[in-house]
Amino acid sequence: MDEAAVRRLLTELGDTWAVVGLSTNRNRAAYGVAQVLQRFGKRIVPVHPKAETVHGERGYASLSKVPFEVDVVDVFVNSELAGAVADEAVAKGARGVWFQLGVVDRAAYARARSAGLEMVMDRCPAIEIPRLD
Repeated sequence: MDEAAVRRLLTELGDTWAVVGLSTNRNRAAYGVAQVLQRFGKRIVPVHPKAETVHGERGYASLSKVPFEVDVVDVFVNSELAGAVADEAVAKGARGVWFQLGVVDRAAYARARSAGLEMVMDRCPAIEIPRLD
């Protein structure tokens, strides 16, 4: 994986992160990762069918329902569903897509990159962001 892409997503592409799969379930990884992103200055946007408010941020049922631009789409759905989310990120005009640990779809990676988006796959921003200088 391109370490430069990790750095660009975390430091250069913008601070509004749609977190797809984020709900109020404290036992899910998305909940804790979203907290870390907030601590490092990111605005998180919960995207989940329940459209719950999480960490003080209003949720939306889908990426297409978010009424403002998002910079990065952080994907916490399983690999079988992740490609469709990457395609939604392209359609939404996001600048980058981040597939979480265990989320792998090489065809979606290629489509997102071909569309000009930065992309990271099978990594976690909550692990990577504290490592930045």
